[in-house]
Amino acid sequence: MRQPLNRRRFLKQSSAVAGIGFFGSTMGVSRAQDSPNERPVFATVGLRNQGWTITSKSTKFADFAAFADVDANVLGDNLRKIKERTGKEAEGYGDYRKILDRDDIDAVMIATPDHWHTKVAVEAMLSGKDVYCEKPLTLTIDEGKLIEKVVKKTGRVCQVGTMQRTENSQRFLQAIALIRDGRIGEIQKVTCGIGGATASPVIPAIDVPEGLDWDQWLGPAPQVPYRALPEMRTGYGGGVPLYTNCHYAWRNWYEYSGGQMNDWGAHHVDIATWALGADKTGPSKITPSSFSLPVEYKNGNPTVADQYNSPTKFEIVANMPGDIPLVITSEGDNGILFEGTKGRFFVNRGKITGKPVEDLAQKPLPEGAVEDVYGGPVSENHTANFIDAMVARTQPISDVWSHNRMLETCHLANIAIRLGRELKWDPSRREIIGDPEANSFLGRESRKGYEIEM
Repeated sequence: MRQPLNRRRFLKQSSAVAGIGFFGSTMGVSRAQDSPNERPVFATVGLRNQGWTITSKSTKFADFAAFADVDANVLGDNLRKIKERTGKEAEGYGDYRKILDRDDIDAVMIATPDHWHTKVAVEAMLSGKDVYCEKPLTLTIDEGKLIEKVVKKTGRVCQVGTMQRTENSQRFLQAIALIRDGRIGEIQKVTCGIGGATASPVIPAIDVPEGLDWDQWLGPAPQVPYRALPEMRTGYGGGVPLYTNCHYAWRNWYEYSGGQMNDWGAHHVDIATWALGADKTGPSKITPSSFSLPVEYKNGNPTVADQYNSPTKFEIVANMPGDIPLVITSEGDNGILFEGTKGRFFVNRGKITGKPVEDLAQKPLPEGAVEDVYGGPVSENHTANFIDAMVARTQPISDVWSHNRMLETCHLANIAIRLGRELKWDPSRREIIGDPEANSFLGRESRKGYEIEM
């Protein structure tokens, strides 16, 4: 049986809200993984695909007491998998609020569709739990502001799942270290290749699959019928309809996501913004150089409700501090190209290439350069960093403030595409300049009955 003292230890450490700081390396994880009484207790909300991925990566460091999912089939499958993996059973719930009511859970991992992130994260922190939330953290810019207020108010630790900051053989950390060491001179341009998306045929409304609580899945989003075609998705995320407004394909609908801009963009724009030193500010202007929407739009909203509506192709130029262009494109290789006055290099999850990288053989980076980027010894994985921060009561490497700043670029890009025009942004006031219609897209109302419980 888990010792109650461990829960009291976490609560005691988290009580000094005013003193909470940013990530600093600790030895917390190395102790926690070896001692059952030191291991934090987690729960996961949203279990399909990425939910299980972050859970399974975390069992080395934490015990999982509970799962929640609105699909009974997904919930049952993951309850089976956690017992097979750890030898311990977890409680399963269709309503995540039952997890928040428990006082034996230290942290909640959130891997729901994007439109649920903010509600679950805010309510989890208000219930006294730390939060690890998949990216993108929010569906709107106003949601980001709310989460920042709640983190500050509660003193909870909140890690965003932009794991490129920690993992992928530290290639992205090495990229930033190269830039900081002047290996490409002054940055002149950054290009983020994030891939495009596909359009869909007309998707009919059909009966909700057995086991899925469709009303709960929609949650804060507008009430609409469940839609799907018979063809099934294969590969990653497989076993569900290829064309649907639910499992996996929700990423193609603005009602639940931000398309590729907020999916892969949340990874690569994050690293680009960090490298530019712009993670405390933002762009001054967003220009949609070109884009293709799969359906007709009017006043920034799709005119049909039975087809995917997020962009299939795009090129966005964000004017970053110093008027450095940050290009976000659906074309070319997935990854980030940094171009400077002295050279250029490319980095993605599988490689880092270019002459500045080749030159490392004769002129290595200074000792500790990668660790300086990270702010201390690089953690074993993103969850390890999160638990270190929980023990130390600091904010982790993917903190909500830097994440929201970079994600504002992605949100603004989507607004510019939806309205088909350039936007001027005030990063200090965090509002669009001289465009009331565009500013109306900074937030969204929640469906009645699914408002955030403050």
